[in-house]
Amino acid sequence: MTLKIAFSGTGHISRVHARAAQSLEGVELAAVVNHRPASMAEFAAQFSIERQYGTVDDLLSAGGIDILVVSTPNYLHAPQAIAALDAGVHVMVEKPMAMNSAEAERMLRASEKSGAKLMVAHCWRFDEEVNWVKRQIDAGTLGTVLRTKGYGVHVNWGPGGWFVEARTAGGGALADMGIHALDVARYLLDDPQPLSVYAKIATEYTDYDVDDSGVIWINWAGGASSIVESGWWWPHADGPEACTQLYGTLAFAQLFPTRLEIPDRAAEAVRRVDPGYPPVREEQCPQIMYDRQLGHFIDCIREDRAPTPAGAEGLVNMRIIDAALESSRRGQVVHL
Repeated sequence: MTLKIAFSGTGHISRVHARAAQSLEGVELAAVVNHRPASMAEFAAQFSIERQYGTVDDLLSAGGIDILVVSTPNYLHAPQAIAALDAGVHVMVEKPMAMNSAEAERMLRASEKSGAKLMVAHCWRFDEEVNWVKRQIDAGTLGTVLRTKGYGVHVNWGPGGWFVEARTAGGGALADMGIHALDVARYLLDDPQPLSVYAKIATEYTDYDVDDSGVIWINWAGGASSIVESGWWWPHADGPEACTQLYGTLAFAQLFPTRLEIPDRAAEAVRRVDPGYPPVREEQCPQIMYDRQLGHFIDCIREDRAPTPAGAEGLVNMRIIDAALESSRRGQVVHL
């Protein structure tokens, strides 16, 4: 069965998803949606797409679409996804899932009501090195993971345009970059529920009306805790996007560069396990990660099973972001 896929948005990440679709068998790149005709025409030409629409409503009225990939500014995620889900069209939506958890909740309800599948594009769950570390945790090599520390920081750089406007983005570096580190931690810890959040979120390096700096402390059900750093234009970060350190009762693990450190207390030595990945990746966010992500969603549609991460995982992340912003405003721990 050929699945017809449409793309809402024509920016960088939408092109990444379109290349992923091109890599998959039985997928037809059928339509594109954008309010800028010139950008839409160029996107359509690049990916040999025939159908072009100014709005998602126009696309849905025309019909003939199985999947919509939503890669628009954050304020459009919920309305476009809900419209498609209500029409019975499966949706993969870019992170952050929505502007806030209330919108994310409505998206999840729309999916449940229509039966159309909803996946949130938390791409690092499909990275080879992330999953190598996940296998070590699942095998018990680290023992019980007590805490993690992760990074979602752009060093000496930051985005512009709609990313830095509260009305279109909702949030800044936390929603853009911190959410990567947050979701990696949840994934490696087997998606625990958050119990409490304490955070300082601020605008320190720019004059944007959204945050460019953040530090969050999350306590999870099961006893683990996570620190997440988010930022744009920082002069330094301890690791690249999605770099994560994990402290277990038996060992330490790190992503990027990826390794294990297993102490032998009797011998007063540490055994280092190197899986053989390059210490510095040629491309931090490789195309293959996105190919696997969309491939997973396509498989779930064909096999009628729930994707992971689905709307439920995205909703938890949005609740944590909402709690972090509230904690920073109040200067207090927020209990969930």
